[in-house]
Amino acid sequence: MDSVRMVEQWPVGHAATAVVRADGTLAGAHGDQQRQFRLASVTKPLTAYAALIAVEEGAVHLDDPAGPEGSTVAHLLAHASGLAFDEHKAAWAPGRRRLYSNSGFEQLADHVAKRSGIPFADYVRDGLLGPLGMTGTVFEGSPASGARSTVADLARFVAELMAPALLDPATVEQATTVRFPGLDGVLPGFGMQRPNDWGLGFDLRDGKSPHWTGSTNSPRTYGHFGQAGTFFWVDPDVGAACVALADRDFGSWAAEAWPPYSDAVIAELRA
Repeated sequence: MDSVRMVEQWPVGHAATAVVRADGTLAGAHGDQQRQFRLASVTKPLTAYAALIAVEEGAVHLDDPAGPEGSTVAHLLAHASGLAFDEHKAAWAPGRRRLYSNSGFEQLADHVAKRSGIPFADYVRDGLLGPLGMTGTVFEGSPASGARSTVADLARFVAELMAPALLDPATVEQATTVRFPGLDGVLPGFGMQRPNDWGLGFDLRDGKSPHWTGSTNSPRTYGHFGQAGTFFWVDPDVGAACVALADRDFGSWAAEAWPPYSDAVIAELRA
């Protein structure tokens, strides 16, 4: 794919990218696929997936009380618990507003660890990273933002999302469709969204504008981006996923570069 070379134009020190088809094969890649980058908030989908494995194993349930009073595991996963970004007290009642929250994912991980009796980092390594062969990923620090990984590893993760083996496909479908619909909220870096739809750990493209994905990404696109200059998306209508990691913190450069890059990738896939 010629489009993947567009990352050479990004104002970063290093960048790497991969485009993965729905069957798990690479459609294109550029840059060092084994270079380890900070994920920042792209850590959250890994945490969410491990939590959903815990749900399927019966260690926790989506309707378990977790987080502030009235909140559940599902609220924490969907940024609907009422917890603000780094606050441990609720700013809103659960289910009233979409507040993007690191502390919500930290409390989610604590809940899974308490209910399962397994340290959460071990749960992630044994339940997710190991089975997928994500040997270049280090999961430590905050379960909201502490992981480091490679494009090669995240390509394995997005392939799992498109053809689940660790989870029932119905669970992935549930995780990537809107939970608690109609909630307004701020998408970090892109302002107020009405509504600001999320699934269980995944940002949903829907009709959001502006957004970090491309204008030609379908409304069914889901994924996540991180303040470390990282993102991935999965577009079921296109039948492909895209991973891009860089070593410069998110800023105006990313908001300007990522959407046209995604559009170029999609145009080439469709051609």
